[in-house]
Amino acid sequence: MSRRNTAKKRTILPDPIYKSRLISMLTVRILKSGKKSLAQKIIYKALEIIKDRTSSDPLEILEKAIHNSTPLVEVKARRVGGSTYQVPMEIRAYRGTNLALRWLTQFAKKRSGKNMAYKLANEIVDAANDNGNTIRKREETHRMAEANKAFAHYRY
Repeated sequence: MSRRNTAKKRTILPDPIYKSRLISMLTVRILKSGKKSLAQKIIYKALEIIKDRTSSDPLEILEKAIHNSTPLVEVKARRVGGSTYQVPMEIRAYRGTNLALRWLTQFAKKRSGKNMAYKLANEIVDAANDNGNTIRKREETHRMAEANKAFAHYRY
């Protein structure tokens, strides 16, 4: 992290097929060893699976899943007088979306199933239906913030 100037925020280009920035962000999360085309194939295959299973627009389901799994608050460690407190802080929209995407891909990778596209599709459908590991992680984050509400005055 540079001390001189802050990093410039890069603009995210929309993906070629769905023209969605959200899918581009998801592609970056799935990306391994710079193989972007493989990551895109996985995502498009997952969206096809979602379309077949739910017979509705897969992009809407993805947006609903991300909306459901986006946290509103998180805890950050803050050191005050020799002891560390978990201080609840509100999350900006962009960070919340990033966390939701990170959790979706993380729990999709941990799932059991045929291949990554299938696992990702299942995780997205579960998140859209308000259950699954991603939603559990958001609830856990909110519970942590609620439990440490007493330290909210240590916000920086």
